[in-house]
Order: sequence, then structure tokens, then C-alpha cells
Amino acid sequence: MEPTTDTHRLNPLASKKLDNSIILLVIGTGLLIAWLSFTHRSSWSAHWPDYNHMVSNLPDPSAWLRWVLGDISEVAFYKHEFASIGLLAGAYLAYWANRTGKVWQGFAISYGSGLWPWLVTSSLLGLLLSNLLWGWTVTANSWQPTFAAFVSLPAAMVLMFGGGWKVTINGAIMGAVLVTPLCLLIVNYVCNPLGLPVVIGNVSGMAVASVLAFLLCRHVPNLVKSRPKESPAPEVEPAKSKTTDYGIIWGLRRVLADFSEAPFFGNELASIGLLLGVLLAYALNPMSPAYGSGLLPQLIGAQALTSALGVVIWRRQWRRLGWYPTYVPLVSVVPAAVLTYGGSWQVITSSALLGALIAPPLACALAKRVPGDMHPYIGNVLSMAISTLLIIPFIGLLIAG
Repeated sequence: MEPTTDTHRLNPLASKKLDNSIILLVIGTGLLIAWLSFTHRSSWSAHWPDYNHMVSNLPDPSAWLRWVLGDISEVAFYKHEFASIGLLAGAYLAYWANRTGKVWQGFAISYGSGLWPWLVTSSLLGLLLSNLLWGWTVTANSWQPTFAAFVSLPAAMVLMFGGGWKVTINGAIMGAVLVTPLCLLIVNYVCNPLGLPVVIGNVSGMAVASVLAFLLCRHVPNLVKSRPKESPAPEVEPAKSKTTDYGIIWGLRRVLADFSEAPFFGNELASIGLLLGVLLAYALNPMSPAYGSGLLPQLIGAQALTSALGVVIWRRQWRRLGWYPTYVPLVSVVPAAVLTYGGSWQVITSSALLGALIAPPLACALAKRVPGDMHPYIGNVLSMAISTLLIIPFIGLLIAG
């Protein structure tokens, strides 16, 4: 969703400076990715413990701290404490810049709602509760979706019903007692036995648990103050800026913002923090982020490609609706394909293109069918599950042939 406090409130010179700054940051990040991709990395591994070191040392407190912090960036498949710290730091900077009217704030964080402090508080509380309740399921050989509450129901409830401690705490509790266990059940008893990508179980659990939670709020409205708003969904864009041309500059900014859309931030500064954090982790030890796969450059490149393709293909929808879920394949189809089949150009291009073509319009169609007293992000995560289920086997057939 595009911000309500974006460049249309600025004079043309300030707007141009903002666009140039964003472009420089995008180019700088891209150059850093390219440099890391082609630099010899064998001597770096001693600077930071790798992913296997973390999981093999559970339940050591330091390993648990890394695991919990890594959950914050797990939605992007990075799973690293530096990426998580960068995401939160960038998001806070974006919130401060929005509150103080800085010209370089980018897209207004959390859709210009002003609810980011409550949103991130509820998400973090849900994450902590999830790990306290379900952390015992994690072992060196058994990954579990303890991150799920951070990017689902708690934030959605704050955006639906507003800030305040009642919504914040109840959203966190429901995230921990509904979202995480349902994700655990689907991942361990459906995805793993059938050999399906675990992202299908993660997002399916988020969708089902969120429906249950919003039904509970419908019948017990006291859980979320008095009554739910009639049309509070952040996906419904307010009147868009007259000066927005949806051109190349806007497109590059939108691709960058898509990297932080899943936790309901949708801001370039938050995304830059996320990317710089994970690139630092990769520089210190290539086997530390992205589950020790060593595929981080390919993963980021594929994610950027699918977002860029989606923004170009669905630019008319962006222009018409003001917001469109081009981020959906970035956190589902593409990373699942790269981590399943490797980082070859065939996997990257096919997953990026198919994800961009199928996932956003499916998400939009499903979100429109979500009842008004439920957050339409439910449609987005359902699209992630369906798209991944359809596309990943097809890519397997492509590369096998």
C-alpha cells in the first residue's frame, strides 16, 4: 500500500532529492550484492558462527537468542540476527522520519496508519510468547515455524482494530496460541510427510488461525475494544498522489519496499536495513544466513527480479488500486524454489516469472472475498500457499527436462 504521506506533500525539488537518494541506495545495495557474489569467501567463515553452529548448540542461551532474533527476518528466508536488527532499525528510522515529516522517509511505514509502534510491539510479544510456548519443538535436526506470529495475526489485528494495549496484547496471545501451533501441525503432519515446501504449511497456518481469531473477535468484540471498523484494511489505498507517475523511479522504490512488506512495514528504509544486515552476515560467514545454504546472493537476486516483474506486469493495477500484492512471490514461491532446486538461472527466472504472473492477481482475488471484519492479508497468505503448491512442482519438471 502506498503511503498517505509521500512525495505529494513535498515540493518538486525535495521530491527529486528523495528519489535520487533512494536510487543511490538501491544501486549501492545492488553493487554490494554483486561484490559479495564474486569475492572469495573462504577466509570469512571464522568471523561469525554459521547456521549449523546455532542449531547444534540449542538449547544454549546464546543459540536461543540467535534463533529468536533470527525469527524476525525469517519471513524473507534470511533467518539471521543481523538482518532482523537491520529491519527493526530501518523501520524505526522510517517511523521517526514519517512522524517528523522528513523528505527521505520513503513510502509511509505501515501504510501511513501511524500504528507502527503498536504493530511491532504486538508482533514482538507474539514472537516471544511463541518461542516460550513452542520453542521446545526446535532441535538441531528439526526446524520449526516459531517465527509465524511475528508476520501475521498480531500485526493484522492492530491494523484492523487500532492501537492500545488490549488489542496489542490479545493479538500477541492469539498469535502464539493459534497461529504457531497450527503452523506446527501443518508443517510436521502435512508438508514434511508429503515432501512439500514448508512455506505452504507456514502460510496455511497463518490463514486458518487468522480466520479463527477474527471469528472469535466477531463473537466476543470486547477482545478488541468495542466493535471492529467497517473498512480498516491497509490494502485499501486512500486517494493516490496526483504527482505519482508510477514510472521507473517509483518502480525501483516499490521493488525495494516489497522486501519489508510481509511484516506490514512496506518501506524502503526498513528494507535497506534488512538487506544490509543480511549482507553483513553473509560477508562475515556465507553459511550463516539463509539456513546455511550459501545461496543468499541468488536468493536476493531472485526476490528482486520477481518483485520487479510484478511491478512492471501489474503497473496498471498499481495505478488503478493504489496498492497491489507484488510482494507475495518474494516471500513464498521464489525462495522456496531457490532453496529447493538451487540458484541456477533456470530456477531463478522461472520462479520469478511464474510467481509474478500468478501470485499477485490470485492474492488480490482472494483478498476481495475475505469478510469485511477480517484482515484481507488472509487472501495474500492463501495465495502464497496455492501459488507455491502449483509452481514448485512445475519448476521441478522444467529443470528435470
